[in-house]
Amino acid sequence: MAFKDMLDQMLAAGKDFAAQGSDFAEKHMKLPPEGPERDAMLGNLGKGALAGGALVALLGTNVGRKLTGTAAALGGIGLLGKVAHDAFKTWQADQGDSSDAGTPVQQLPGAEAEDRSKALFKAMIAAAKADGHIDDAERAAIERSIASLGLDDATRQTMEAELARPLDVQEVAAGADSPAAAAEIYLASLFVIDAANPSEKAYLDQLAAALNIQPALAEQLREKAQATA
Repeated sequence: MAFKDMLDQMLAAGKDFAAQGSDFAEKHMKLPPEGPERDAMLGNLGKGALAGGALVALLGTNVGRKLTGTAAALGGIGLLGKVAHDAFKTWQADQGDSSDAGTPVQQLPGAEAEDRSKALFKAMIAAAKADGHIDDAERAAIERSIASLGLDDATRQTMEAELARPLDVQEVAAGADSPAAAAEIYLASLFVIDAANPSEKAYLDQLAAALNIQPALAEQLREKAQATA
């Protein structure tokens, strides 16, 4: 499965799960307590629905809850690209700037779409870790859930590597190869961040600076995000 397709399906599937509440799995699937049996049951959800299973498998973790919230607002990678592009074009018009913004993710061809999707996934994972609350036990639980889903080695290794990677705002920003990509990375992070949490808000501000997202553009992206949610 292409990484772009996996991320797109994960976001789209997450919209359905999140709409039913974060306790969907507990109430309707009668999940056992933490342990091998629970992990196995969650892993089985991936048969025929890897992306949805991945999201449910993460529901019991801080990272999973944040990504579920992102999914509820986005519903798919194409909408993320459109929202970011619309916000950028509005800001650009206000600036009287007609320069090329680059191509939104939903219009990119194969390999370029894969690279952008990985950059967006990296941004969301980094934002989910920005409060510093992902500990070794939670990371191990997430990795067990991911391993149980039967993803191809490259996708699984990418996901696990991002979970284990120390938080580095410059590395996240390095995934932006155009203003369009920068807007998408900021928007994807914005959906995950809890702005009421000082450490998360500080991370978002650092990311905006690293991406060269001007305050007026950041405000446009926040407004678009609120309208989408």
